[in-house]
Amino acid sequence: MLAQTLTIVAPVFLLIGIGYCLAKTRILNQSISEALGQFVYIVAIPVLIFRSLIGADLSAGVPLALWATYFIGVGFAWLLGSLIIRKGFGRDARASAIGGISAAFANTILVGLPLVASVYGDEGLAPLLLIISIHLATMTVLMAVMMERAAAIDNGTASPPISQLLMGAGKSLVKNPLVVTIVAAFVWRQTGLELPEIGLDVISRIAATALPLSLLSLGMSLVQYGMRGNIVPGLILSIIKMLLMPIVVFSFGAFVFHLPPLWTAVATLTASCPTGVNAYIFANRYGTGHSMSANAITMTTLCAIVTASLWIWFLDHWFGMSLR
Repeated sequence: MLAQTLTIVAPVFLLIGIGYCLAKTRILNQSISEALGQFVYIVAIPVLIFRSLIGADLSAGVPLALWATYFIGVGFAWLLGSLIIRKGFGRDARASAIGGISAAFANTILVGLPLVASVYGDEGLAPLLLIISIHLATMTVLMAVMMERAAAIDNGTASPPISQLLMGAGKSLVKNPLVVTIVAAFVWRQTGLELPEIGLDVISRIAATALPLSLLSLGMSLVQYGMRGNIVPGLILSIIKMLLMPIVVFSFGAFVFHLPPLWTAVATLTASCPTGVNAYIFANRYGTGHSMSANAITMTTLCAIVTASLWIWFLDHWFGMSLR
């Protein structure tokens, strides 16, 4: 069964490896990598999410238990990662916040979507999209607030009012193509209209490019991260991200909220996804934690083919679910 799992998971990470090789050998240069990343983020992934959401079965209502399951795991990983960097390594408050982000922010888009689709098919995408529908907005607001507060602590100044921080985060979210797409999809569902056949065919063709191109794009972007100093903090954050956070999510989904097996499996597998690049983006913006976040991104992505396979094998064994 583990060999079967590896067979399913391997193509996902081989595409990441191909993207990395294309960029590392400069067969495709950095400008192409950036253009591909923009196409994936602005066009392909939003189209895939729109197509999936307008046709998804959301009859179960507001999935509060699913969101609570996942974000309890996020909170645990964030708090633990922050405390270890702050208390264990004696870093400043901003670096501590970057540690929390690196331990808790999963790459739900570039890795989560292809991985869940490969393992659980379209049925698995429904709970994943429900997580994604609030993940980016929630995490963006939390990261903005925590980083500004951490910067104020380090500078010895008063933290900006929460209302000001929320307004700033809200302005960036309004322009985010993923947030706009999710809102548009839910608005479209309320109309009760059906897409014309030719329109559905066009968006389906674009959506079909989203998953392979997102993996290639991620692989190409890894060239700029690589392995740097601060290996030990990056390793510890990677363990929290790939092992402890999924354990918490699985435990709450299976034993506390008693989610359907597929929903628990998808939430757990999503939690086990590699660290998202947002950790490095915030490290750059606030001028700290660069190597720590880059190492977490690189380590978790390199290890994911093994850790994701083990999690899928465990979930299949526990729930007796058939792999796709």
